[in-house]
Amino acid sequence: MRRIVTVTDEEELAAAFEAQRSYLHAIAFRLLGSHADADDAVQEAWLRLVRNGADGIGELRGWLTTVTVRICLDALRRHGVRREQPLELEVGMLPREAVWGSGTDPEEEVLLAESVGLALYVVMDALTPAERVAFVLHDVFEVPFDGVAAILGRSTAATKMLASRARGRLRTRVAAADAAGREVVDAFFEAVGKGDVARLLTMLAPDVELRAQTPGGAVTIRGARNIAGQATLFRNADARMHPALVDGAPGAVITFGGRPATVVAFTIVDGLITVIGSMTDPARLGQIVPAWVE
Repeated sequence: MRRIVTVTDEEELAAAFEAQRSYLHAIAFRLLGSHADADDAVQEAWLRLVRNGADGIGELRGWLTTVTVRICLDALRRHGVRREQPLELEVGMLPREAVWGSGTDPEEEVLLAESVGLALYVVMDALTPAERVAFVLHDVFEVPFDGVAAILGRSTAATKMLASRARGRLRTRVAAADAAGREVVDAFFEAVGKGDVARLLTMLAPDVELRAQTPGGAVTIRGARNIAGQATLFRNADARMHPALVDGAPGAVITFGGRPATVVAFTIVDGLITVIGSMTDPARLGQIVPAWVE
């Protein structure tokens, strides 16, 4: 006799929630800057859904988005916008485990890219909690302004103003961090691409250090001539350089065939590069570098 398996209301609710989990985590991580904190926020949203039940919820994703964002907003107001980690990329601080495991589907990859992509380019601690929510939800996740306004409990006009102010602050921060060294960094990669050792030597301090982190361990190379030689040795016509803020300074993400391979950060003093920090680990970089960096 064939056994009939029934699905309880709670199991249906759990399945519906799991379908939204990666989306909610992406939003929470973008707002809070920590996977652990994002996990806590999403778990709290689940508990609230269980207490509330599905009755009276017209559209589950919208309801869960509102609840999750408000949980994050409360956390930001309690603890400040940035607690432990900056939201820009840090060399050597990337997670070793996949964010959602190796079975990430295309939708989750898009959400991950949207969630953390801007972290390569902006410093989010310049924003107030409300500005941060308005910017992330509208500019990153394309939530309409009236939906963001409802979550924040403000008018649509006021919410548009918050997002506009956020963009202005971010542009100012990026320009300030980037202006001092971007020209030097661009010239460095241009010289590398051409194999121009002589030009590289004009922009490297004599005692410059290259501190590289690879899957095989840490490597340090010292001296302008050694580094210039190494840099041109590994030039590749398929490589593409994408400007990025790394550790608060001008840097770059290097991709090969559309795949992120290396992130590089530069310390520049009086127009000369004194330290180059690099991290080469395509698997780890693939977890955070947005899909549109190709």
